[in-house]
Amino acid sequence: MMTNDLMLGGVYILMAIMLVLGALMARREPLAKLVTMALAWIVIFAAGFVLFTFRDDFGYLAQRLKAEAIGTPVSEGRETRIPMAIDGHFWVNAKLNGRNVKFLVDSGATMTTIDRQTANAAGVQVSPRADEYVRTGNGIIRVSSGRARDLSVGNIDRHDVGLQIAENDDLNVLGMNYLTSLSRWGVEGRWLILVS
Repeated sequence: MMTNDLMLGGVYILMAIMLVLGALMARREPLAKLVTMALAWIVIFAAGFVLFTFRDDFGYLAQRLKAEAIGTPVSEGRETRIPMAIDGHFWVNAKLNGRNVKFLVDSGATMTTIDRQTANAAGVQVSPRADEYVRTGNGIIRVSSGRARDLSVGNIDRHDVGLQIAENDDLNVLGMNYLTSLSRWGVEGRWLILVS
């Protein structure tokens, strides 16, 4: 079966070469012009071959361009794809209690953490005191606990999500408590794939 496919491919290439050579030989042109035309035909056939070979990847390219331009994840069915940002991190625009919030996806963070201003704007119920201390990449910070009614990333919705609220930090982090609620997540190339 494999040899038949190779043989058919070889026949196609041979026919294409014969077509170009026949067309060039029928013309009475100087050699330099014939060589230029032959190279142009080679480029045309090579471009057609490349387009045909990578036809399935153009859909992913369109998704990537859309994700970069709009800044939202690409969702299809149960899968949400987040492109890697130029800084090498995965940033996602999510909805926290219906409000748009930008999160850094951080598999090193145990809990999803937001700042006090974001919590107030999204109507998150926060414990009255900041009574916990957590170690972060930037040192030890003081946090309160809270719960989100819903947290959505693309088509993936989670309800009653536990949160930590940082008093003086301005970074919102999507942590492992969200990621482990998924059936699968991981990095494939320059995409973070989340599957509900």
